[in-house]
Amino acid sequence: MSADRLLSMLLLLQTRGRMSARRLADELEVSVRTAYRDLDRLRASGVPVYAEQGRTGGYQLLDGYRTRLTGLSEREARVLFLAGLPAPAADLGLADEVAATRLKLLAALPADLRDEATRTDAVFHLDAPGWYREAEATPYLPLLVDAVFSRRAVDVRYRRWREPREVERRLYPYGLVLKSGTWYLVAAAEGRTATYRITQVLDAALSDEHFERPQDFVLGEYWSSYLDGFETRRYTGTATIRLSPRGRERLAANVPAEVVRAFAATAGPVGGDGWSEAVIPTESTEHACGELLRLGTDVEVVAPEELRRAVADTAYALARTYGHVGPGGMGTGT
Repeated sequence: MSADRLLSMLLLLQTRGRMSARRLADELEVSVRTAYRDLDRLRASGVPVYAEQGRTGGYQLLDGYRTRLTGLSEREARVLFLAGLPAPAADLGLADEVAATRLKLLAALPADLRDEATRTDAVFHLDAPGWYREAEATPYLPLLVDAVFSRRAVDVRYRRWREPREVERRLYPYGLVLKSGTWYLVAAAEGRTATYRITQVLDAALSDEHFERPQDFVLGEYWSSYLDGFETRRYTGTATIRLSPRGRERLAANVPAEVVRAFAATAGPVGGDGWSEAVIPTESTEHACGELLRLGTDVEVVAPEELRRAVADTAYALARTYGHVGPGGMGTGT
């Protein structure tokens, strides 16, 4: 039995009044039989649901009955969407509010539903960051959260990848995004909307200036568009490579998903030696060389010549370092 479905049914009856079993079933995307079972379950949990017969009849709550979320503060109300995300909430400086909100939500549930919610919490856990990386320090994240909620401009000193490396900006924060364990601030600055990695914020201070976020700005839509543009900006070239059967198996674990998809989309037929050829996107010669070398002898760069030469030169330098190449490229042995 789904506790969240029962809670959804309760809230539907609370907000919409009388509803037929068919209408409840349609809203919850279940069968009418399941809707009847859920209604019985609500009654057994102590929720005063009663039925009215007739053509206009249906199910409704006893007049005056409402679920009670006892004493939610403003900050607790803000973090309702983070109730199941304790680690991100802690990053935002809202761990205490999330804990208090969860307790109040549980207290508002009937005992039967509360038990199911507790069981669910015991068997699911979200760990957002990727493997093989340390958690990033974000000391200014709570301040930026305040700036987003209070709609106040913030003055930052920011480290970026191009010169000048450190810049000062007055930002007008529109929202925050957590991507693979990394926090980003979406903000307006100097007449345009941009994305800032919060670990690169070296200093920040709230200003006294208030602003209004554009009514037509939708954070999710902006982020999707930003990611599409990021891939376009990121990959500026292409390379033709050949992979062995083992290389194809290892590809996904060693290169970004975009490269894996490109290989699958452009791969030609497998040759008699088991190798296959495809075209992949590249950021730069240096970057592509480093990524492809992870595949060792299971990859061959066909083109461009600059990348092929870079891989060969790196392999030759490694061989010299480990004493396996002598004058004229002949192996020296050990």
